[in-house]
Amino acid sequence: MNVAAVVRALLDNAADGQRTAIGFPGAVDMDYSAVLPLFGRLFNNVGDPLSDPGGTAHTKVLERAVVDWCADLLALPADDRWGYVTAGGTEGNLAALHAAHRRHPDAVVYYSRAAHYSVGKILDIIGAPGELVDVDEGGEMDYRHLATLVGWRRHRPAIVVATAGTTMTEAVDDPARVDAVLREAGVDRRHVHVDAALAGIPLALDGVLTLAPGSGVDSIAVSGHKFFGTPIPCGLVLMRDSIRRPGRHVAYTATLDTTVSGSRCGQAAALLWCAIAAHGRDGHRARTARARDLAAYAVEQLTAIGWPAWRHPHAFTVVLATPPAAVTGKWLLATDGSWSHTICMPGVTRGQIDALVADLQTASRDGVPVPQQRRSSQTAAPQTVAPQPAGA
Repeated sequence: MNVAAVVRALLDNAADGQRTAIGFPGAVDMDYSAVLPLFGRLFNNVGDPLSDPGGTAHTKVLERAVVDWCADLLALPADDRWGYVTAGGTEGNLAALHAAHRRHPDAVVYYSRAAHYSVGKILDIIGAPGELVDVDEGGEMDYRHLATLVGWRRHRPAIVVATAGTTMTEAVDDPARVDAVLREAGVDRRHVHVDAALAGIPLALDGVLTLAPGSGVDSIAVSGHKFFGTPIPCGLVLMRDSIRRPGRHVAYTATLDTTVSGSRCGQAAALLWCAIAAHGRDGHRARTARARDLAAYAVEQLTAIGWPAWRHPHAFTVVLATPPAAVTGKWLLATDGSWSHTICMPGVTRGQIDALVADLQTASRDGVPVPQQRRSSQTAAPQTVAPQPAGA
C-alpha cells in the first residue's frame, strides 16, 4: 500500500472541506510547526504530573507549566491547585466528577439540559444519580428550577455542573448564582464543576471566570483543540488540591496514579505550552477580540438579508435559523431542529461569512422562504418538564 498517497488524500480531503467547515469549534490560526519535531518519537506523560516517571522521554516539565499558567489565569491559589493535560474535555469532566463523587458519594449531580452530552455518560460510569435542570431561552441554566430541585433534596450533598459555553448557543451558567442557590438551601456539602471546554480560556482572559477563593467553583475542564486549535484533541482539568484523594504509588512506573488515563500524550502538553509561550495573555486576548468582532459582523450581515440570527455578547457562536438543504449540504453547520450555528473561531475569515450569506441570499432568490423566527437575542424557549420529587 502506498502510505504517502493515503496520507496525501486525507490531507487534501481535509483541506477541501475546511473553507466551509465553520460549524464546530476549532481555531485554525495557530502555527505549531515548532513543536512538530516532537512527533517523531514517543513522549509518555504517565501518571501524576508532579512526579516524573523513569526515563527522560516525557514532557511533564511543560505540562506543569501549562497547569500553572492556566491556574494563574483562573486565580486558583498556588498552594491549593492540581491538574493535568487530558485527552479532551470529556476526560476533564470525568476526572473532576469522579473526584467530586469520591468526595461526596451520596451526592446528587445537577446539570442543565444544555450541558454537554458527556455529563450523562459520565454519571453512568461513576454510578451517580443525576437531575436535569431546565434552561432559559438563551440556553443558560434556570436557577429557580435548580433551587426547586436542590430544595427537594437539601439533606443530600450536591454536585452541580455549570457550563461555560453550551454546545448550541455558547450560553454561560453563573457559578455565583449556583453558589447562592446552594447556600440558600443550606447545602454545605457541595462541589461545583465548570465545563468550560470552549469558552473557559476567553472568559478567564476577560476576568469573568475564576477559581479564586470565594468563587464557589471547585474544578474546571477546558479543551485544547478548540480555542487553542491544537492539531490533536486534548484538554486540561484543574481542581483544588485539597478536595482530591492522593493516588497510590505504582512501583514500575515510579509515579502516583492520580489521572484517569495511565499513559498520556506528551506531545499534547507540548502543543498547549507552545500556544501559551508563543502568544501569552495579550496575544490570546487579541485573538479573542478578533473572533468576537467577526461573530458580531456575521450577525449583522445575516440580519441585513432578513435571516434570523443572534449571539450572546461574549460568544464566538452565531445562532441562525436553519438554512435549506442546498446550503447545509455545502456548509458544515451544527444543527438542532429549526436552529443551527456557525462558530467564528480564530482563523475564520470575513470572506467565509460573506460566502455563507451569499449562499443564503441565493437560496432565497431561488424561492426558498426565509424562516420567520424573529427573536433578536434568544432562541425559542425549550420544552420543560415538571419533575417530581425523587426518593431520598
